[in-house]
Formats: sequence, structure tokens, C-alpha cells
Amino acid sequence: VKLNSQKLLAKVCKTVTFYLDRSFPFERLWILPFLDMADKKNVPCFFFRKGACRNGDNCPFSHDPNCPPTVQEPQPRTGPPSRFIYIEPKHPSVYYSIDVECVATDVQHNARATAQISLVSYDEQCILNLYVKPECEVRSYLSPLTGLSKEMLDQHGMSLDQAMAILRSHLPKHAILVGQNIRKDVEWLQLEEGKDFESVVDLAVIGRVWNDQFSSFTYFGLDHTATCWLGQANSGAPHNAVTDAIKSMQIFKLYLSVQNDQKRVEELQKLLLATPLAPSFAKQHPTYEGCCMGNRKTCTCGAPFFS
Repeated sequence: VKLNSQKLLAKVCKTVTFYLDRSFPFERLWILPFLDMADKKNVPCFFFRKGACRNGDNCPFSHDPNCPPTVQEPQPRTGPPSRFIYIEPKHPSVYYSIDVECVATDVQHNARATAQISLVSYDEQCILNLYVKPECEVRSYLSPLTGLSKEMLDQHGMSLDQAMAILRSHLPKHAILVGQNIRKDVEWLQLEEGKDFESVVDLAVIGRVWNDQFSSFTYFGLDHTATCWLGQANSGAPHNAVTDAIKSMQIFKLYLSVQNDQKRVEELQKLLLATPLAPSFAKQHPTYEGCCMGNRKTCTCGAPFFS
């Protein structure tokens, strides 16, 4: 690099700000100041500091241990990471909410089979409400949690292959899927990102809150977020794939509408932390009809946890 180019770079680009991620527009990671490069003796030798310079006294760079560094090193983080997630708005037609309800096929908490699939549009209209009759024997329909029953699936159920063919015919390949722990629903349905849909927005992530007490993020379930942000308390009622998908879309749209207002986002986050959590079904019923409900503290089935 010629000297003139170096001087021009130093004058034009005094600082360069690096952002941690497009999702975190409020947080700067570090700043690199461009120093005068005219005299290389003012620039510390990188290899000398590592004890590996082979040029000795002939090195054009400084071997002075007190020579200030050319580049300001990134400092270790002393505060919490960014508390804000930014979602680049797209055309409303690309957003869809998917929700899945499962029944238990064995006693382990991960022994589940898809039994209801819903697809909801950005304007909160139900596009699909499909019931699936599992091929394997159902150990429990978990009715107080899922709202499903043997009679319902016998009357309206179809094979999973049929349901997936219908779902794929209604789901655009450019769709962005919205939902609580949405990747789990994607896993249940064996959908492929980049093939069956474009990407996902996980409400568990945009609704997370930094908890100073534990120096970590606290994550909340759909029921709690809907109670705090939408005023829609579930009050222990059974879930339904359609109503849960609609709630997910409402939460997503609310966040989109306030994400540029940092103060409002902070208010919503504080509300999540301040509102007492209603006990989950798994906490109230560590097992139901002999099936483990996957409460980490009371699990006895021995099945692994993956999230």
C-alpha cells in the first residue's frame, strides 16, 4: 500500500463500527481507529510481541513494548449482551404461523406423534386445521393439555402423509414460519428449511428477557407471553393448534409494531419478568396417564432432553 493511500484512508475512515449482528442494531462490538501509518516505527511489531520476529534490529516496525497498539483490541464484555432483537420487515404475505399438537405413544416424554396441524396467515385467518391419526398405538391423548380425543381423531383424522401433502400444497416455499419454539414444530413435520419454507422466527427468542439476577436470559412459554402482551390468559384450558397459531401471529405482529421503540420493548420485557408464572401442565402433572410430561426436575422416564 502506498503512503498516499494510507494517509487518505486515515483521513476518510477515522473509525469503523462493527455490529455484532444485524439482529442487534443497538449494540456496538468495538471500534477500530485508523492510526497514522506514515512511520512504521510507530506501529508495534505483531511478531515481536509474540516472541517470533525474525527481522531483529532490521524490522521496520516498533519493538518498543510501550508502543501503543495500532488497533484497539475488543474488550471483554462486562455487561449483558444485546437485549433487543430486530426483525427486518417483509411483505405480510410471507408470514405464516404453524402449530402442532401431539399425543403420547409411550411413557417417555419424547415419545410423541403429531395429531393436529394448523396453518394461519398473517391476517390471523386459519388456512388449515388438520387432524392426524397416528399409525402407532396411542398411549394417551393428553386431552387436558391438547384438547384431543380418540373420538376426534377417529372421526376427522387422516394419515400423516396425507396431512403433509395438503400442508405443502398450501405453504409457499418463500414462507417465513412464526411460532413458539417453531423449530420443534418443523422437526415434527419434517419440513426442510430452504426447500419447504424460507426461514423461521422463533417467538421464544424475541420474547427472551435478560435477567440481572441470574446474569442470563429468561425464556417464556406462549401462554405467559400471551397473558402479558395480549391479555389472553389460558387459565389452564386445553391447547388447540389453531388458537395457539393465532396467538403466535398476534405476538409476532405486536413485536413488529414496537421493535423500533426501545422504551416500549423494555416495558414489555419488564412485564414478562414481573408477572407471576402460572404453573405449566408438566409442573402440575409430572406424569399423566402413566406418561412422563418432561419436567426436568421431576422426570423419571430417563429419556434425554435436547433443548
